[in-house]
Amino acid sequence: MSAEGRSGLQLRSQIKKSGELEISLVDVPTPEPSADEVVVRVEATPINPSDLGLLVGAADMSTVKAAGSKDAPIITARVPDAAMRAMTGRLDQSMPVGNEGAGVVIRAGSSDAAKALMGKNVAMIGGAMYTQYRTIKVSDCAVLPEGTAPAEGASWFVNPLTALGMVETMRREGHKALVHTAAASNLGQMLNKICLKDGVALVNIVRKPEQAEILNKIGAKHIVDSTSPTFLEDLTEALAETGATIAFDAIGGGKLAGQILACMEAAINRSAKVYSRYGSNVHKQVYIYGMLDPGPTELYRSFGMTWSVGGWLLFPFLMKVGPTEMAKLRQRVVSELKTTFASHYTQVVSLQEALQLSHLAVYGRRATGEKYLINPNKA
Repeated sequence: MSAEGRSGLQLRSQIKKSGELEISLVDVPTPEPSADEVVVRVEATPINPSDLGLLVGAADMSTVKAAGSKDAPIITARVPDAAMRAMTGRLDQSMPVGNEGAGVVIRAGSSDAAKALMGKNVAMIGGAMYTQYRTIKVSDCAVLPEGTAPAEGASWFVNPLTALGMVETMRREGHKALVHTAAASNLGQMLNKICLKDGVALVNIVRKPEQAEILNKIGAKHIVDSTSPTFLEDLTEALAETGATIAFDAIGGGKLAGQILACMEAAINRSAKVYSRYGSNVHKQVYIYGMLDPGPTELYRSFGMTWSVGGWLLFPFLMKVGPTEMAKLRQRVVSELKTTFASHYTQVVSLQEALQLSHLAVYGRRATGEKYLINPNKA
């Protein structure tokens, strides 16, 4: 292997049996590529909520401390005793972080497919992306369109395929419109663009007027604010107009999932011909896919008996639809990377800068409009 890419820094997260989280940078050798692998110089990798789950685990970030040096920072924090049981599977393991990323292929294996990627900008999925060099299978790469920089393709997988997966799940389960919470996020904006393009009715639930304004600017039609005193009436009206009976909830904890089900039932009953003590026979579904509120999910059962609340994750969905359908979804993302699936970032940071306490505090809030991008090879 050439001198470049022989080894590089990689961000690692470890939760110790003592109850301490430690995040650090480690110099690791870059594996030689096999026939169907390439080595990519990683130039862009986003910090998604799913990445934060591995990066900080269940640590109490109010206890965070910084040590080490500017070039080799070490971050520590305490994990509450009550949360340690959920961390059992990862204790004392130094784990690489980062679901997806993009960069330039600097070395290729012996297969024709690998050689064809040499020098190309590619997007990648497969974990361990918070690293300067990544050896990865050709099948886990997507060639970026001509003129597309790594920063434009770094978020090509998780958010775009999650948004497409929500619409596909809606169709496969026989619903005609959907609801999304935390709707002004990067993912939420993509979902709106998909629904507008595909003619699917979407009800957006936000928490602030400025979030509603973000969605208004891209043409969203149904936006309700959960902090408004008329929220339940506004949501019921939007559900009656759209006929939405499936929701994807990024919040998780609190009353929102139950409120959505109750408003769905109220909207359905507007056209009911006969009263039933068991509620409507229209199935109402809420899928929880995030944990912006890690507290208990509270359900006050005012929505009949035909309903479900469950979890939804991207990778099980992709396994369910199979490789042919997944290839179609991936191709749509690549072809609409600068339009429907464009991502916007607050700041680009190096691996060392990503571990500065001021930056950890920002993206740890998981707030709308505060998405960070890491460039592991930033000078």
